[in-house]
Amino acid sequence: MSTATITAPIGKTGADEGRIGLRGNLRHIGALVRRNLVQIKNDPETLFDVLLMPIIFILLFVYVFGGAIAGKGNQQEYVQYLVPGMMAMMGMNVAMAVGTGVNEDFRKGVMDRFRTMPIARSSVLIAKIVVEILRMLLATTILLAMGLLLGLEIRGSLLEFAGSVLLSTVFGAALMWIFILLGLSVKTPQAVQGMAMLVLMPLQFGSSIFAPTTSMPGWLEGFTKVNPLSNLADAARALINGQGAVAHPALITLGWTVVITAVTMPLAVRKFRSKT
Repeated sequence: MSTATITAPIGKTGADEGRIGLRGNLRHIGALVRRNLVQIKNDPETLFDVLLMPIIFILLFVYVFGGAIAGKGNQQEYVQYLVPGMMAMMGMNVAMAVGTGVNEDFRKGVMDRFRTMPIARSSVLIAKIVVEILRMLLATTILLAMGLLLGLEIRGSLLEFAGSVLLSTVFGAALMWIFILLGLSVKTPQAVQGMAMLVLMPLQFGSSIFAPTTSMPGWLEGFTKVNPLSNLADAARALINGQGAVAHPALITLGWTVVITAVTMPLAVRKFRSKT
């Protein structure tokens, strides 16, 4: 779909986004989402990360590290622990790709074209978020399918299971705003990836995603308690397993989601408007 199909009433400009109205914004977001989906359809290789990453990670951790972490012969028990935790990781890895994608679009001049069109500035970024949420849900579906093949049991109710997916999705969407802001702030996609990895590695491995935190040194265990990925992993694990505390880690996760979105979304939109 051509970007030329995105229209707005005559006399409206990108600077007038507050006067475009909700209906106009939604129309622009829908057109941009369709455009991005068509791009993926024309270049399916862009889906390789969400298709292969869940499979590689779950096989690697279950069969290479599972015996050492859970004990030999306890791989199935480790699957029950690992898969809900990895749902938290999916959102963060997909979020990183958003930042590199936005940066690359600016380098190619795509974003400059959007900024000359009579559309709301936020609609360009929100459309990116919507498409990446769909990619994240695809990655989560593949992760859960692999988990079921390896012996994962959904012991909670259907509503609890849906809650675990929803919680992971909304938190992943909040993280995307961080990486969009990062992608708008640095010069190259390589810089985005390098800086993102500096954030991703400590958060992912300094959490309860892959192993219980009780065996960690005291200072690291303290960090895991405030790590939002630990709270998300614990909440998803309790919902899927149908046991354990849910309210506290879920509320902490939602709190992080609100704060991250409230801080980084306006900053990302402002940076998008002013970036040269």
